Amino acid sequence: MIQYEIKVFGRVQGVGFRYFVRQRAAEFNMKGWVRNTPDGNVLVMAQGDVTDMETFLDYLRIGPSLARVTRVTKNEMPALEAFDDFQVKY
Repeated sequence: MIQYEIKVFGRVQGVGFRYFVRQRAAEFNMKGWVRNTPDGNVLVMAQGDVTDMETFLDYLRIGPSLARVTRVTKNEMPALEAFDDFQVKY
């Protein structure tokens, strides 16, 4: 298992991005959460299998149809907490 803190930049708020992330997380058995950030971007904390994580990241780079993703950054982190599911945080 691998854990990443992922930041998604661009037009990603107000376009259903968090719900898009939650749907893709369910498809790839990711655990963690997603939330908007005050600077207009989206922050994702995700745990999962290495292969599934790469595919999940590819989807985040595309986003839903109304989003315009300009950049995605990822930082690998130690999995200090085991998440039970994937949640949208407010």
